[in-house]
Amino acid sequence: MFSRPLKPDSICLRRLVIFLGLGWSVAFVALALANQLELYGDGAMFSYAVAVRDVWAFHWHNISGRMAVYLLTLLPAEMLVGLTGNPWAGIIAYGAVFYIAPLVGLVLTYAADRSQGRLLFVYACGSTALLCPLIFGFPTEMWFAHAIFWPTLALSHYAKPTLAGAVLVLVAWVLLAFCHEGALVLLLAILGTLALRGLRSKVFLRGALTLAIVMTLAIAAKVFLPPDSYYADAFVRAALHFFDPELFKVEVVVSLLSAIAAYAVIHVAISRWNPQRACIVALVAVFGLLSIYWIGFDDAIHANSRYYLRTALVLATPLLGGLAALAAMTREGIVFARLGRLQKAITTPSKRSLCAGASIFAVVFAINIVQTSKFIAGWSAYRNAIAALAMSDEADASLGSAEFVSSRRLSPSLERLAWFSTIPYLSIILADFSPKRLVIDPKGNYFWLSCETATRNKDAKLAVPEQTRELVRVYSCLHR
Repeated sequence: MFSRPLKPDSICLRRLVIFLGLGWSVAFVALALANQLELYGDGAMFSYAVAVRDVWAFHWHNISGRMAVYLLTLLPAEMLVGLTGNPWAGIIAYGAVFYIAPLVGLVLTYAADRSQGRLLFVYACGSTALLCPLIFGFPTEMWFAHAIFWPTLALSHYAKPTLAGAVLVLVAWVLLAFCHEGALVLLLAILGTLALRGLRSKVFLRGALTLAIVMTLAIAAKVFLPPDSYYADAFVRAALHFFDPELFKVEVVVSLLSAIAAYAVIHVAISRWNPQRACIVALVAVFGLLSIYWIGFDDAIHANSRYYLRTALVLATPLLGGLAALAAMTREGIVFARLGRLQKAITTPSKRSLCAGASIFAVVFAINIVQTSKFIAGWSAYRNAIAALAMSDEADASLGSAEFVSSRRLSPSLERLAWFSTIPYLSIILADFSPKRLVIDPKGNYFWLSCETATRNKDAKLAVPEQTRELVRVYSCLHR
């Protein structure tokens, strides 16, 4: 086996990456629960569905290909509401399980990783620190897919060639596949890394067979559990725009790319006359430029765009996973002649490379911290405004009922936090399930519930007041 002792600088960078990955994973749970982020975006409708114990009928029967997230988060939360009779117990449980996923994923990766120095775990921490803050807060199923990808990668490479090992790999692959349709890209990436061990190797053959089983199950789910016609059209439109380059034209992406580019340019320029200090000087300069930008020019909030950057996880996660697997196999002595330079960079990085890597991590960390802080502050203000409007005496009968009120009554500065299709459900929850008014975005053009589903749920015996469910029924029947 190829083995070299790590240099002190490499050890420091490794510790930094692990610290940031685990640190973010813990912060995700604390920040989410403290700020009710389980209610943001689509989470408001998911949480309401948990509260009225109708998650599958409300939406998840439409997305059978994401059943793993339903089974691991929403179904247990719904069952908890049934046991306790307390809607808030289920909503909080849903948020806790959803947002703890990255931390659990890292723990499982550490347990499954048998590479020298647990390189896969280190890369998993790096991926968590770099990518997850970009979508933190929006309940996209890719959040779960990212968390499951890393232990799945580790198991695929290092699970024992036994029946028990094969079962573990199959379970992991099925869970990953049924997080999100984009997880197919992640599974193909894992199989690609296994191919580097040899197309006749046991791990590759096991992976190929597992993929065949998973694809069969995924197709069967689509055939036997098809979506409603209303949602099917929306799903096709979303799928067609999933990889649209326009999705990346958001402030946080521009900031990240600009900061990294500025660091590279300054580093190269300084290196010509003082290579020893170029790394630190460039880092200080970039932080100075970012500070000027944040104080004097930055007024954007990375909010709704968090949903669209799930595409970034589909693209970047397999790239980092591939690098992680290559690094691990390089240390195992699996030699790829055509990748000699890359092997050298992986196994014996220079001091300058390590400093540059640490600096880029620091820059990305700072940008993520600032954007997350702004998002949470904005969300807090928006949440309070929606709650106040739901309990006010204001009304807009032109929306279809004297018990409806338009979200356009809010300050325009808060519009950046709005997710139009779930505002009614958010207003219900924030009013502790007894709103005076149902808050509605008059420009909304997507409606989650059919009249039939809302009527059936209204007539059930539940902890959520019947008059509140009647508001949902009226709203749903006006549009579907």
